[in-house]
Amino acid sequence: MYLRAAHAEHHLPTLRSLIRANPLGIFTTAIDSPNYPFLQSSHIPWILDVQDESSETELGVLRGHMARANPQAKSLIEHLSASDKNSPGPRKLERDVMVLFNGPAHHYVTPKFYVDTKPATGKVVPTWNYAAVQVYGKLSVYYDTKDQSTDAFLSKAVADLSQLAETQIMGYERPWKVQDAPGNYVDLLKKAIIGIEIEITDMGGKWKMSQEMKDGDNQGVEDGFNALGTDEGKQIAEMVRSRRKGGQKA
Repeated sequence: MYLRAAHAEHHLPTLRSLIRANPLGIFTTAIDSPNYPFLQSSHIPWILDVQDESSETELGVLRGHMARANPQAKSLIEHLSASDKNSPGPRKLERDVMVLFNGPAHHYVTPKFYVDTKPATGKVVPTWNYAAVQVYGKLSVYYDTKDQSTDAFLSKAVADLSQLAETQIMGYERPWKVQDAPGNYVDLLKKAIIGIEIEITDMGGKWKMSQEMKDGDNQGVEDGFNALGTDEGKQIAEMVRSRRKGGQKA
């Protein structure tokens, strides 16, 4: 991801906030395989674990799961089984993996919003405003159904993700819990998934919100999005305002 200085965000608490508010990340791997594509991606909801939430240096760990029938999971299992047959516990992928998290709103930006530069010179072109966080890290995969560590990882990952979604996303005071489903049914479903854990080694964010534009054009973008009268337009307008030079972080 191209992190132009005007758009780059390196403040880890801010990056963590976007991930937690938008936990569905695009998980990408690059694996040599005779049977599956080298590059594969899947949409995976993640839990982000950080020991010290106030830390501006701790990157943290991502936890999730994916369907065993997913070709990306099959490629991982094929590769890791061939390279490390006897090790207990999770298998580790040598190559880095990437997860991309997108903000809740993005939108085309018309040159008509640039109320200073367009009338003065006409030297403006369309663009797109968006926010995203890109994560790199080292992957551990829990796929051996006979290994107790796989069952323990999956049980905790599924329970924690359900708790996050039921309370933080849905806002339920009495959330649905995994224990509400029959135990044998849950055990059967766990055999159909694998656990994935990423130790984060690098994280960067991009809030492309017209910060590079002149003050009048930047205000024109905010006003233009507000004038759309849509929820998405209002969200983008607020992010443009908050990312204006000297403004607060989103």
